[in-house]
Amino acid sequence: LLQPAEVLLSENEWMSIPFYIGNDVLHDFEGKTSFGMSVFNLGNAIMGSGILGLAYAMANTGILLFLFLLTAVALLSCYSIHLMLKTSGIVGIRAYEELGYRAFGTPGKMAAGIAITLQNIGAMSSYLYIVKSELPLVIQAFLKADPNSDVWYLNGNYLVVMVSASVILPLALMKQLGYLGYTSGFSLSCMVFFLTAVTYKKFQIPCPFEEFSVNGTDAHLSLNVSDQINGYSNSLVHEENGSHCTPRMFTINSQTAYTIPILAFAFVCHPEVLPIYTELRNPTKKKMQKVSNVSIFVMYSMYFLAALFGYLTFYENVEPELLHTYSRIDPYDTLILCVRVAVLTAVTLTVPIVLFPVRRAIQHMIFPSKSFNWLRHISIALILLMFINMLVIFAPNILGIFGIIGATSAPCLIFIFPAVFYIRIVPREDEPLTSLPKIIALCFTAMGVSFMVMSLSFIFMDWTSGTSRAAGGH
Repeated sequence: LLQPAEVLLSENEWMSIPFYIGNDVLHDFEGKTSFGMSVFNLGNAIMGSGILGLAYAMANTGILLFLFLLTAVALLSCYSIHLMLKTSGIVGIRAYEELGYRAFGTPGKMAAGIAITLQNIGAMSSYLYIVKSELPLVIQAFLKADPNSDVWYLNGNYLVVMVSASVILPLALMKQLGYLGYTSGFSLSCMVFFLTAVTYKKFQIPCPFEEFSVNGTDAHLSLNVSDQINGYSNSLVHEENGSHCTPRMFTINSQTAYTIPILAFAFVCHPEVLPIYTELRNPTKKKMQKVSNVSIFVMYSMYFLAALFGYLTFYENVEPELLHTYSRIDPYDTLILCVRVAVLTAVTLTVPIVLFPVRRAIQHMIFPSKSFNWLRHISIALILLMFINMLVIFAPNILGIFGIIGATSAPCLIFIFPAVFYIRIVPREDEPLTSLPKIIALCFTAMGVSFMVMSLSFIFMDWTSGTSRAAGGH
């Protein structure tokens, strides 16, 4: 039997709180969003900063292995959404955490809430790391400053704190998301611009590329492919110029362990699927599955093209954050400068959007029966931003953020929770444990746990070996 809804949410509340619904169960909501707009909304939920790390992932797997893994993660994401839609259709619930509550009670709800919170904290950390990494390069380009100068306004740690305090915090203190919701479309447009620029630059930059250097006075270009810059570690073996410009179809090294976490991080959209399903006009499971399949296919295509052209531009010299690699050629390049400004604007405006559901999740987990309070509203935002700033300042590389979040919360949200909720919620009278769908779901769960354990093991082994880019300097 279905439990009665505690609160019937209004349309405005659903639109303003797209990630976390808490204790609320929604029934009889008339969706008004078209199929095309639903595809756009879900595509925007999928697309994020993970696209910046995909060229690096391809450099450490080879083109064919990367394509296989990318295809596998995309197909598995489609299947897990199928499990979620089938499960939600049985119990009439349209919130990820409520599926956890229905399956395992409060522990299930808490586990789902914590996983979503960690995923969103990871997303905010990656966004702010982009600010830390890219904003000094933008200021340097505008001021024509010496890249090796020690002035404070070229220090990423100072800049990320200033941006957090002056831009993100005031927006995060708003009571409603309001107009910030419209910046999601801008963010997606920026990533399309990024893909276009990466594709164009592939045909403009020669291989081996000319590395930018400064000799005290005027800047000049020197042919320097295999030299390290800025203390960059040599975890990738640089070969002679002839073989350096030959793409690899298949390769495995110490950094390959980060590939599946990066891909998992790039495809997480599952907490947003059910709210988008609720807002869909004339919603059916088949229609929402089609929305999910189209969105994932479009993002899959963009991801592969961004990774391919980024890799074919720099080959083994590509850095974990692709945009940062272009400064090695020309830190004053106009097109890349425009891309940097667009991406910086997008990620800065996205941080408060992601912070809203995290704060709501924390309030539902710690203060479930409390009404709105400004002091608590402000305090949680302050603590979250301070914590994330500390993570970003002391994280030596964005690869560590992609790796840890992609190896922990992402497998839970994509693989483990949808399958476990399905096994638990679908009645045994309809599908016994020995039925094929539940056996497949059980295998899906085991695969998610294996991904998590293997990825974490390889990442920690890489860290302890002392050769990791995630543990070394940038």
